[in-house]
Amino acid sequence: MDEDDRLAGRFEASRPRLRAMAYRMLGSLSDADDAVQEGWLHAAGADLRVVDNLEGWFTTIVARVCLDMLRSRKSRREEPLDRHDAAVAGPEQEAMLADSVGLALLVVLDTLAPAERVAFALHDTFGLPFGQIAAITGRSPAAARQLASRARRRIQGTAAVPRSRLARQREVAEAFLAAARGGDLGALLAVLDPDVVLHADAAAVPSGAPATLRGAAAVARGARVASGRSRYSRVALVNGTPGIVMAPRGRLILVLALTIGDSTISRIDVIADPARLEKLDLAVLDD
Repeated sequence: MDEDDRLAGRFEASRPRLRAMAYRMLGSLSDADDAVQEGWLHAAGADLRVVDNLEGWFTTIVARVCLDMLRSRKSRREEPLDRHDAAVAGPEQEAMLADSVGLALLVVLDTLAPAERVAFALHDTFGLPFGQIAAITGRSPAAARQLASRARRRIQGTAAVPRSRLARQREVAEAFLAAARGGDLGALLAVLDPDVVLHADAAAVPSGAPATLRGAAAVARGARVASGRSRYSRVALVNGTPGIVMAPRGRLILVLALTIGDSTISRIDVIADPARLEKLDLAVLDD
């Protein structure tokens, strides 16, 4: 076996691990596959005699590709899916992967700066030392540690209400999401205040104009119509209280900010405007 074949064989053996790593950093299966393939293009033809640790070298190459992709994504503020068709655009495998990783986690990761996301994913999930992360991000080991620490604080968040009330609000939010997924009108009405108000910003509405629904019946019917989107939605902390985030392919495109009383939802703000989404404080709810 010549050197090129040996290198290709080692890379192929590492591909599943590299793909999982890239997916955690990018939140998209197709993007992860692209990153790994570009990593191979960088690695192909290398002289194995000058590489001490092939696995570490593959990791560094693919991680740098992911970092460049994240930076490009942020600079273009790109939308990979049409907002109003997003609920039907993702493949089953993508949804299953999001479930295995945690869709809410992918959403919060998507709000981080590229270097923060990379540092957190590489250290907290894959156990890379900060010295190697520093080489990937172009920072010092101490700065790489700070990147991961900042990301961790953002992901954990801080609840705005006592734990007992937070637990009850979470139950209400999860009941609403479950009812929306099932198109269960009765269950939706049970968690909506009779006088609930839903306000959707212009970016969330196909017509491009803000919309308001009033009353439990109208809001419940609207939730049933949008039930297809719920497969890409999860409950998360939104500005310190439970809300719902929607993220096909791990990319945040819509948030339901909920106002929850003792046992029902009294207001729903549907936020899809990118500028407004960037200002939200999103975090993962502890299991």
